[in-house]
Amino acid sequence: MNKKKLYLASGNKHKQKEMQELLSDFEIRIPSDDGIEFAPIEDGKSFYENSLIKARALWNLVHEPVIADDSGICVSALKGEPGIYTSRYAGPNFMHGKPDGSKISQEEQNRFLIEQLNATGSRDRSCHYTCAMVLLLNPERFFVAQETFEGELIPSIEKQAGSGGFGYDPIVWLPQYKKTVAEISAEEKNKISHRGKAVQTIKKVLENLIF
Repeated sequence: MNKKKLYLASGNKHKQKEMQELLSDFEIRIPSDDGIEFAPIEDGKSFYENSLIKARALWNLVHEPVIADDSGICVSALKGEPGIYTSRYAGPNFMHGKPDGSKISQEEQNRFLIEQLNATGSRDRSCHYTCAMVLLLNPERFFVAQETFEGELIPSIEKQAGSGGFGYDPIVWLPQYKKTVAEISAEEKNKISHRGKAVQTIKKVLENLIF
């Protein structure tokens, strides 16, 4: 039996893989799978607003059920930054992204974030990921789940560890596991992560929907 399609409003194949593991009863497709160019302007002021912008933009292209999420890392001692600007973060001089829109490598982002926190002199290394996830069935009918995933930034870039996950995972320490997020298994991460918890809520909605 063919699986029902769910479009994921992202170009990130790592995220697609993670979502496919979490929603194995569905075929998770991203725009590039169908040759669709997708680059909506994410000018919302919150994770939820950006998630809904992406969901509506993709629905207008495919007219099929869409899942979108907006997520990022929030560092307590940096007043929650980089937050919604996580993917654009380019160090202390470009907290909300470079003016020309260019991005730096993930390795540079990780190093800059640790250095910026260390420069504050704060002993508070706590941080959390946030994920706002939208399941959009049509422009007027949608469901939202928002979750967090708590950890700490490692003390120096030399302490980064792990090859799992993606993004900032090698520099986020989980005291209860005594490992970074990148060192725990995908199964463990999906149970406790911001995205994993949000998708479990969305999954319960999907189980009770007919579309």
